[in-house]
Amino acid sequence: MEPPYDDDPNAPQQRGLPQDFLLSRIHALEASLQEKNAALARAEQENRRIEAAFEQAREVNQHLVLATVAAEQLREDAEDANRRQNEFLAMLAHELRNPLSPISMAASLLQRSATNPAQLERLSKVIGRQVEHMSKLLDDLLDAARISSGKIKLARQPLGLAEVLQHALDTVQPGIQGRGQSVQFELPDEALVVDGDPVRLAQVFSNLLGNASKYTGDGGELSLTAYADGDAAVVLVEDNGNGIAPEIIPYLFDLFTQGPRSLARSEGGLGVGLNVVRNLVTMHGGSVEASSEGPGRGSRFTVRLPRSAAVPAGQTPDAVVGRGGPRRVLVVEDNPDTRAMLAACLEAAGHEVATAADGRSGLAAALERPCEVLVCDIGLPGLDGLGLIRTLRAANDGISPLAIAVSGYGQAEDRARGLEAGFDHYLVKPVSAEALLTVVGAAARV
Repeated sequence: MEPPYDDDPNAPQQRGLPQDFLLSRIHALEASLQEKNAALARAEQENRRIEAAFEQAREVNQHLVLATVAAEQLREDAEDANRRQNEFLAMLAHELRNPLSPISMAASLLQRSATNPAQLERLSKVIGRQVEHMSKLLDDLLDAARISSGKIKLARQPLGLAEVLQHALDTVQPGIQGRGQSVQFELPDEALVVDGDPVRLAQVFSNLLGNASKYTGDGGELSLTAYADGDAAVVLVEDNGNGIAPEIIPYLFDLFTQGPRSLARSEGGLGVGLNVVRNLVTMHGGSVEASSEGPGRGSRFTVRLPRSAAVPAGQTPDAVVGRGGPRRVLVVEDNPDTRAMLAACLEAAGHEVATAADGRSGLAAALERPCEVLVCDIGLPGLDGLGLIRTLRAANDGISPLAIAVSGYGQAEDRARGLEAGFDHYLVKPVSAEALLTVVGAAARV
């Protein structure tokens, strides 16, 4: 009998492995493959996560490096600022002690020179020069602070540049003459007109001229030159003095920056004047640059300002007011020394003077006996000067004394408040005797 065919479905499998075993094996292999594929997918996902974490770590490391560099730069900047601040404080102490020393000595000698007119005149000039020097230091400091805080507003108008430069030159001329220096002043044939604040532009050029004189030896030469260059008016301030080291020039206009100084510090200064110059020129839409061929070879400062096509307003000379006879003056000042000196100055000029030490007693004195001139401090105890003048103006119908504010507050808003309150004049301390007597002389008779 023949065996059945292999392809007979009803024939039992008599060769090889059982079919169920093969199928189960195939399923097992498929399951294993799926598991390995899943593991591979997880591995790839983990690898991507690791790569992302590595990239993030690299970015963090880069940021850390940059932060470290920035922190180091900030540390160096802070150390530099601290060094400059310490140097500035040392300079400030030095510059304030310098004028205080001759003032103190002159005050002592005044007590012993009452009968020596020549000595009195000499001591008086010494005190006046030193007080003017201290006043200039304070003005520079205040201007630097006002500019950095944006509190300076320009009163711009069309100006003849020649008049501004002449005013600046007149301001520094006494110091230049005192050192035996000469100034060559050159102007173009055509009129140069700029749109600017006359007070602030005069300050710019007087600062530059004063700086040139300060760093030029006795008998040195200065020059002030102006000319037109297209749409710009150019002013050159040159000298044949100490010159400027190349490494200083890039920082010359920064606050509190000065070149190397010896312990003698004969030139003086706080390192704020040129910073004020640059800021004021920039506020006028101009520029200022410094150049020098090196130490001992002089320096040049170049100021460029936009020209204006407008016609300058008529320049009215400052009125020179005569003394006009004695006046009845009331001085209201809480500082005993200042009050005594104001009274002595006015009495020496022939005026009749009464005094008060605070606002309320000053108001009472002014109401009890009307005065022709009121000289009044602003920062008074009890009733301040603004309150005093407002009350006095309201109470004195038909009687209006010439009111002069004398104050240590010298900003533009302080002056505006004083004039708005009722003062006719606003003088900033320290006030020269000449300025005070000139204003007092303008008072009309009551």
